[in-house]
Amino acid sequence: MIITLCGSTKFKDKFMEVMKELTLQGHIVIPPGCFGHLDPDPRITINKKMLDQLHKRKIDISDAIYVINVNGYLGKSTEGEVKYAKNKNKKIIFLEPLRKKEAKNEEKD
Repeated sequence: MIITLCGSTKFKDKFMEVMKELTLQGHIVIPPGCFGHLDPDPRITINKKMLDQLHKRKIDISDAIYVINVNGYLGKSTEGEVKYAKNKNKKIIFLEPLRKKEAKNEEKD
């Protein structure tokens, strides 16, 4: 399966851990190309809109997304990616169970 990783880039270590596990399970894993929360490169901020669109293209070519929601955290960008994937009928896998607020939002969509 081709899986795109989604979630807050402040959890880079967890992204790397999940990427390794999924790869060892035989999946093709597509991570974010930049970890903006941890990288001071100004080009990331300047190109945020383009990078967000690029991430959606990654979702387009994937069978599923794997949401890195450490401690149940889902930021606005990640929520948007989940909605996008859902609208594209992609399988959505969460690292951790959704908190009540996020679960209710998922049911509404």
